[in-house]
Amino acid sequence: MESNAVLLESKSSPINLLNEMHQLRLLGHLCDVTVSVEYQGVRAEFVAHKAVLAATSKFFKEVFLNEKGMDGPRTNVFLNEVQVADFASFLEFVYTAKVEVEEDRVQRMLEMAEKLKCLDLSETCFQLKKQMLESVLLELQNFSESQNSEEESSTQPSVLAESKAAAVAEAEQGDSPLAPPDSPADRASPEVLATKPKEK
Repeated sequence: MESNAVLLESKSSPINLLNEMHQLRLLGHLCDVTVSVEYQGVRAEFVAHKAVLAATSKFFKEVFLNEKGMDGPRTNVFLNEVQVADFASFLEFVYTAKVEVEEDRVQRMLEMAEKLKCLDLSETCFQLKKQMLESVLLELQNFSESQNSEEESSTQPSVLAESKAAAVAEAEQGDSPLAPPDSPADRASPEVLATKPKEK
């Protein structure tokens, strides 16, 4: 009798694999590529694993697959169109699937992701920029609505004050048969009376 096939799947394995590769890179173990980054006189070298870079960046995949022979135990790649801090963030992202950057660097990270053909980073930056834009638009909308409500509330009291003052003036002249002599209109506040002088 043949038994049914079952699926053995680990939810933690991809995370564990990334964490282990990240630790190996930080310690410099099994690294087989050095990426030299130079931008406007600032230069730095980063060691990494070809397999990780090739799996996350089509740019690096093309470089590694097209190299004729190795220059020794470690391949060297030179980049001069990206900033050192941005490439450090790129490496952290491809090894951990997350990185924290300042808001004003998101656009630069997106541009670098496009140069290095890193789809995951590109999509992440694009989604974050979209959220930031929506947040700004929402703030502008809330600000606009609060301005409109302030304008409406500042015009309404003056209209009410004028109508109260007119009622007071009519009551004092005795033109209004509806206002009894001891009505609230006779006990109007000083501010209301000050808005319209008494007519005699």
